[in-house]
Amino acid sequence: MRKIAIIALALFVGLSATAQQPQINNDKAFEISKNLEIFADVYKNLHLNYVDDLESGKLMKTAIDAMLASLDPYTNYIPESDIEDVKLQIFGQYGGIGSVVSQRDDYVIISEPYEGLPAAKAGLKAGDKILEINGESAKGKTVSDVSSILRGQAGTSLTMKIERQGKNHDIKITREEIKLKPVPYFGLVDGDFGYIKLNEFTQNSPADVTAAFNSLKNQNKNLKGVVLDLRGNGGGLLNEAVDIVNIFMNSGELVVQTKGKVAEKNTKHYTRKTPVDREIPVAVLIDGYSASASEIVAGSLQDFDRAVIIGSRSYGKGLVQNIVELSYNSQMKVTVSKYFIPSGRCIQALDYSHRDENGRAIKVPDSLKTAFKTRNGRTVYDGFGIEPDIDVEPEYISNISVALLQKNLVFDYVTDFYYKHKEIASASQFRVTDDIYNDFKNYISTKEYEYSTNTEKTLKMLRETAKEEKYLSAIEKELSDLEKKLQSDKLVDLDKNKEEVKQLIEAEILTRYYYEKGRTEGMLKYDNVLHKAIEVLSDKDGYNKILKK
Repeated sequence: MRKIAIIALALFVGLSATAQQPQINNDKAFEISKNLEIFADVYKNLHLNYVDDLESGKLMKTAIDAMLASLDPYTNYIPESDIEDVKLQIFGQYGGIGSVVSQRDDYVIISEPYEGLPAAKAGLKAGDKILEINGESAKGKTVSDVSSILRGQAGTSLTMKIERQGKNHDIKITREEIKLKPVPYFGLVDGDFGYIKLNEFTQNSPADVTAAFNSLKNQNKNLKGVVLDLRGNGGGLLNEAVDIVNIFMNSGELVVQTKGKVAEKNTKHYTRKTPVDREIPVAVLIDGYSASASEIVAGSLQDFDRAVIIGSRSYGKGLVQNIVELSYNSQMKVTVSKYFIPSGRCIQALDYSHRDENGRAIKVPDSLKTAFKTRNGRTVYDGFGIEPDIDVEPEYISNISVALLQKNLVFDYVTDFYYKHKEIASASQFRVTDDIYNDFKNYISTKEYEYSTNTEKTLKMLRETAKEEKYLSAIEKELSDLEKKLQSDKLVDLDKNKEEVKQLIEAEILTRYYYEKGRTEGMLKYDNVLHKAIEVLSDKDGYNKILKK
């Protein structure tokens, strides 16, 4: 084992030199050699002396994961078994059946088959319970277990036994190379404005956004503006982000540069093509889940004063990862640099090199945030993501809605609804009527879905504090009366939150009949952030005023 450690160090130092990495001084080289040797001794002695048999691979992965977790959430070890997941993240494709699955008690169910992909083509439906795969019982298997079986080389087949509405069905599926659509939906809003929803930055993203934009312009020759929706988009490939900026910016613009430990590896990324449209007004929608490549697009268009950014502050991920090939077909995704957008700012919000007393990465303090200027001279700041030009407070669903979703009551009701209704109105026209809502209320009338309101949580804290301070006996009756009153008021929560719950039901129904595309289209009418974007784009003078100093 000691020889292994020394060989590993020699290889490390040798590779570092040939790859023009920073030179390792003697002190660091000794520390690396010493710690590799200690690690090898620990690993060897565990296997020699530990009371139970150990799984070598599992033990090593645990050690590696723990080591990398001390750095940042994005530096990860990827064993060969997880390579398909990496393909999905980078290329938006993998070998499999094309379906979302979820856990339900001892079984895994189909949550959402993707339109036009093997699961849907074979006839799988949302709500199907997976009883067997390839003749082996699926009882007790986790989502991870089932997903690993369902994924595999394109062209290979599998058989499934599923339960649907109390009856069993045998289904044969041939796996395909699954390519997820980066743009699940685009269309005209209010006739004169284009809307493009972008879910991820994969190799096809720039081409798909360009095609969507050109299609919208062909549908309306006098298109007055376009909305690019990056909400919930966690990012992806950096070059693809640059090419999407290029749709609206001239060639030769510096969109992003990366800076890391190795100066020779720092890069600058410029737009390279003729823009599709340099003049049309653009609004970009972001939220707290817009990260990485999404922030490059939103931030650079903000820095160029080319788009109005609307929504809520983005996630704040200004770190760049590279994939490093390791032995035995494994890989490591490692953070190698930070990225900086045109104004010169880095939007990274958490400093992983400094931790609080609980081991949590700290936020960049306000005192260390630096002001930068956009092309027109507007002030923007680094250190906390992209701050929108127009802030729209995110809407949070009620506690009763959370409970209904967590207990799968909306999902299960819609499963029954789907088999009772052969067809519904188009995605843009369908509405959950009062009759449907009353049917839903009847459906859940015998179901369990306990939840606590914020007021109940506050009362509970008050009760605990009063007990600690010995005031509880004096206010016990008043507290009990309030708790009883709140419990009875919960019976009318379904009516108080009627419109919100209706939207949850409507979204699930549209997904069953029209997949993700229909759900996106149908829910636009409720989208306050989109409505604000259309309002801004409709006011040309107001739009231009926002982008000026």
